[in-house]
Amino acid sequence: MSNKILVALDGSDGSKRALSAAVAHAKLTGSDLVLAYVIDWSPYSFHTPQELEERHKRRESEIQRANDSILTPEIAALEADGVNVETVVHHGKIAETLLDLGEQNGATQIYIGRRGESRMHTMIFGSVSAALVQASTVPVTVVP
Repeated sequence: MSNKILVALDGSDGSKRALSAAVAHAKLTGSDLVLAYVIDWSPYSFHTPQELEERHKRRESEIQRANDSILTPEIAALEADGVNVETVVHHGKIAETLLDLGEQNGATQIYIGRRGESRMHTMIFGSVSAALVQASTVPVTVVP
């Protein structure tokens, strides 16, 4: 059974440091990486049919942006460095979705930056990294 490391990315400096630490770990252990980007998204919204159509288009463009600007640039460098890597983009509550992705992909470790893209979100709703540490069934490495 191969080890897989789930790395939560959001484009922030913290997530870049988490990726760097995960790559070092992957090289030492022969682990594969799963780069995950989660778009904060609540299914509990009420919209008109027109708003739902616009929301769907926006959702598709967010997935494309995440792939183009955050995940794809990392893939070539990692593969050239000999690291097996796959990517995934999902919508949902960030911590819950990361836990689900870890389970679905058989992750044996999760790496995340201590601070992500939105400090205001953290102050209001709490830290994604703290939620992962509390709820995860596999080790979580929080990189400063």
